[in-house]
Parts: sequence; C-alpha cells; structure tokens
Amino acid sequence: MPLSYILKRIGVFLVVIWLAASVNFFIPRLAPVNPVREKLLQALAFGGAGKTNMEKVVKAYEEKFGLDKPLWQQYVNYMRDLMFLDLGISISNFPKRVFDMIITAMPWTLILLGTTTILAVILGTLAGALLAWPRTPGFFQFLVAPLLTLSAIPYYLLGLVLVYIFSFTLKIFPISGGYSLGAIPSFKLSFLMDAVYHSILPAFSIILASIGSWAISMRGMMISGLGEDYINFAQAKGLTGREIFFQYALRNALLPQATSLALSLGFVVSGAVLVEVVFGYPGVGAVLFRAIQTFDYFVIYGVVFILILSIGIATLVLDLVYPLIDPRIVYQDR
Repeated sequence: MPLSYILKRIGVFLVVIWLAASVNFFIPRLAPVNPVREKLLQALAFGGAGKTNMEKVVKAYEEKFGLDKPLWQQYVNYMRDLMFLDLGISISNFPKRVFDMIITAMPWTLILLGTTTILAVILGTLAGALLAWPRTPGFFQFLVAPLLTLSAIPYYLLGLVLVYIFSFTLKIFPISGGYSLGAIPSFKLSFLMDAVYHSILPAFSIILASIGSWAISMRGMMISGLGEDYINFAQAKGLTGREIFFQYALRNALLPQATSLALSLGFVVSGAVLVEVVFGYPGVGAVLFRAIQTFDYFVIYGVVFILILSIGIATLVLDLVYPLIDPRIVYQDR
C-alpha cells in the first residue's frame, strides 16, 4: 500500500475528527438552558442551596467551568484540551473529571457490547448464509420469520420483555444492576461471576435483537452472489458443497459484513444507552443518559467525542486492512 495513500487517509481522519468535534461543541450550546443554573436549581429544590446567594454561586461556577468566557474562547480552550484528552470536570458530579468517569464505566460497556456484538455477528452471519444456501435442509427456512421479527424489535423493548419474564415472573435473574448490592468491584472470581450473572439478561436482549439484522443482511448478500461466475466455476471444478460454501460463497459475501462490523465496534464505546438504563447497568450509556438529564455539557462532550474518535479509528483501520480481507482491492498511486 502506497505511503501517500496512508498519509492521505490519516489526514482525512483528522479533518473528520475536527469537524465532528466542532459540531459536538456547538450543538449543545443551542439549548436555551444554563447547565450550572439548572443544576443549582435542582439542588435548591432539595434544600441544597440558599436563594440569597444563588447568583453569586452561579457566577462562581460559571467562572470555574469557563462558561463566563466568550463562545470563541470556550471553543479554543475546548479544542486545546481535546488534544490532550482533557475532557474537563463534570458539572453534576463535581469535582470528578469526565475522563475518569468514562474510564470507570468503559470496561462494563466494552465487555458487554463487545462480546454481544461479536457473538451476534458470528451467529447471524452463519444463520443468514445457511438460509441462502440451496443445499441447506428445508427446516432452516422456518427461521426466516423469527429473524425478521427480532430484527424489528429494539434492544430496550426486548429487554423489558426479558425482565418481565425472567426477573419478575420466573425470578431467575436480577432485575437490574451490574453486580449485587454491597459488592465491591474487584478481580476476585466471586465478583466476576456475580457480574457475569447480572449481565446475562442485557447481553441476551442485545444478541436477540441484533442477530436478526445480521442474518437478513447476510442472506441477501449470499443470494445475490450465488449466480456469479466464480460460483459456477467452482462447481465446474468439481469442488464439494462444503468447499464452495466456505471458500467461495461465504468468503465473498463477508466483505460488506466486515464493514458493518467495524462500524458496530466503533459504536460499542458509547454503550447501549436505553439497554443500560433499563437494566441499571453501570456502563457509558448510563453515564451519558444521566448527563443528558442534568445538562452536564462536559460529560456529553466527552462521551460523544470518544464515540467520534472510536468510529473514526475503526473506519481508518478498516480502510487500511481492506486489501488483506479482499485481495481484489489494490490501492495504487495515480
């Protein structure tokens, strides 16, 4: 791969990150709400602040978070801090730093969504390929209707159904939380088993809701490729059905799936917001949800920026490894 192409792609990646980060900065500012004042009003409602000194407190906090400066200066400071991954201090959880909050929640999200995404892709891809393969036993066709139904159900709605069945009715799994009350997070086997036990329902809801989409897309790509010349050539060579399925049909249909997988893994870091809220799971999605509720600018900035960065990196890496996935793709200087 030419060095000039790699540098060009890295340059495009940096421009995209800058534009997305700029949009990330300006859009929340369009809301007609002062985040500091909003938080103090909430504290006042619970007796946490006095009315007489409220304006002084608001001004002090605005100065602390730089909200009293002109918008252009806030933007310059924001971009400078992003270069060093300094995401600021949370307004709602002062004096916690946003980066620390995200790092604390990130392992929960990465393990849950990373594992479930990969499992859903593997199972959905194999199911879709088998549904399209003419030599597959006929009873596999009965999976089409359930997979279509699952692909249309949102994660959180399926999560609510699972909670009702397995938590309220059968009482097999806990209703919410990432671990039992009173447990202290650690790497001990007992805590890890407890965390796995609490993650089964949210993981199951994500896999069931996404496996249908992967299977339907893979089925469509397999069907469109069955009439191609390379399939006819493989049959003319006398190859077995297993060899044609894995080496020709499945391999050639995997390229679009690889693109979708890379983008899905990029989205993993933001968490499944509604799933984590439904199950009370301590991931990045729950952190983002609470930040939106309290207009916590800096936490919203931080989570969205990490999401933008991860998607950009995933797209860049995928673009650079495409020739390894499909030898037919060759990048050359003109």
